[in-house]
Amino acid sequence: MLLRTVNAPYSMQITVENVDLHDTLHPVIPRLHETAALRTALARSPVVLLVGARQTGKTTIARSILPSSDEAYFDLEDPRDLARLDEPMLALEGLHGTVVIDEVQRRPDLFPVLRVLADRESSPATFLVLGSASPSALRQAAESLAGRLEILELGGLGIGDVGAERFDDLWLRGGFPRSFLAPDNGTSIRWRSNYIRTLATRDLADFGVGLPAATIERFLALVAHAHGQLWNSAEPARALGIAETTVRKYLDVLADVMLVRVLRPWHENVAKRQVRSPKVYFRDSGLAHTLLGIDDRAGLLRNPRVGATWEGVVIEECIRQMGETMTPYFWRTSNGAELDLLLVRGDTRIGIDVKRADAPRITPSMRAALTDLQLDRLTVYYPGRRRYALSDQIDVVPAAELDVPGAKLVELRES
Repeated sequence: MLLRTVNAPYSMQITVENVDLHDTLHPVIPRLHETAALRTALARSPVVLLVGARQTGKTTIARSILPSSDEAYFDLEDPRDLARLDEPMLALEGLHGTVVIDEVQRRPDLFPVLRVLADRESSPATFLVLGSASPSALRQAAESLAGRLEILELGGLGIGDVGAERFDDLWLRGGFPRSFLAPDNGTSIRWRSNYIRTLATRDLADFGVGLPAATIERFLALVAHAHGQLWNSAEPARALGIAETTVRKYLDVLADVMLVRVLRPWHENVAKRQVRSPKVYFRDSGLAHTLLGIDDRAGLLRNPRVGATWEGVVIEECIRQMGETMTPYFWRTSNGAELDLLLVRGDTRIGIDVKRADAPRITPSMRAALTDLQLDRLTVYYPGRRRYALSDQIDVVPAAELDVPGAKLVELRES
């Protein structure tokens, strides 16, 4: 079976070197926790798959643990490295130490070769495979490595990376290192715009999105406008002049490349009718803001989607911190009761509500969620600075403290 590990948050220092204003940022980000987790995985598994959206820092971490020689590094976007792997067994079987194969989704036929190499007695090499696609997108190819593969997920920067004092910057710019660490807001916007353009002209087409680049950008903008809302494939289908089934397929592609989180509704045999449509969130708020035409903090605070993008940052951080220990859902009934995030593991159920309000109070939805879902705990995250209890089961916690030791969510995870 596949073993998947998602890293917990940590504290770190961030510096920027060699910055110029022509979008050639070279950030130095000592992501010590992720690097340590990767080294541990390589020590116990013959093959490690590190997945994450493009530009989250996978290559940087891989390079940091690789010896100086490039002989053991294969970038499958480089024609020279592709040529080296025309005969993969000959190219790989003589290598020792850590061997890195970057952008493996371009050559899924390599997984069976890796299985043969991993099964060698006293194998001289460990393989670190990097992919810009979700484990589910690579699962069929990776099934040949069952029992030999460990999967780690690398997201963008989170609250634990940048510190509570820069939470608002993280919300505005998003967690891609080059966007967050840009020397000014204009450079950050240009980087995100170029990233979206690359998605439209190359990356999404490689995953089967058969639309012109301009239409793909329109599709991304339509998804951004649905951020935090129930997904209805009919509306973008009408706007783009394509079938609803095609829209659903393309949304699945966005989830596969780890740009969008499709949050499924929780269903249970209860008396109240429950919503069946999923909710969609851009996993990176900075990309969502660029697609929504939001350039700065003032524009963000004026935008009608301000609450939705703030909610998305908090939800993504909660899911990041819980890793694979709990499965995320949302909950909504036809009579209007709702819960932004429901984390489930076995009989344990943790509720998360996100309120962009000065002083959240108990609502009918909270009472309904506690009763109908039989929650163990309900935590409300808000933009304030004071922590307080609404009841013996409901706590209100500042969103910027999501990574602070002792925060309720982390305590619940570790208990």
